[in-house]
Amino acid sequence: MRTATLEAVRIQRQVVDYALRRRSLLADVYAGRVAVSEVCDANPYLLRAAKFHGRGSDVTCPICRKEQLTLVSWVYGDGLGPVAGSARTPEELIRLAETREEFSVHVVEVCRSCSWNHLVQSYVLGHAPAPTRRRTGARRTAAE
Repeated sequence: MRTATLEAVRIQRQVVDYALRRRSLLADVYAGRVAVSEVCDANPYLLRAAKFHGRGSDVTCPICRKEQLTLVSWVYGDGLGPVAGSARTPEELIRLAETREEFSVHVVEVCRSCSWNHLVQSYVLGHAPAPTRRRTGARRTAAE
């Protein structure tokens, strides 16, 4: 599994990290400006995806501090067909990246105890789409 994860890191493009947004939200929760119930609202589908498709992390839940967070990778893209909008394991992401055109991956951290969830990263995987050829007519010269 470690090899698959390292391979995924090498092929990720357009990476967006949401750490600052997470830090700001947690500061608001700790200060009482945002209720815990507003951030611990993972739906059952996300919790199920965390159980079956997630991968463990070394980060302890910032809300309940009871367990390590689980990272769930969701895939989106026109070329994915019925796979679009589903959770995928790191190994499945590698296979998709090798066989499909560009698609986006959204990584969500989830606490299976208190239902904390937050988007932590997004990136693009897959083959870049082939460039479309522009129609070229007869070339004109400056004298025309």
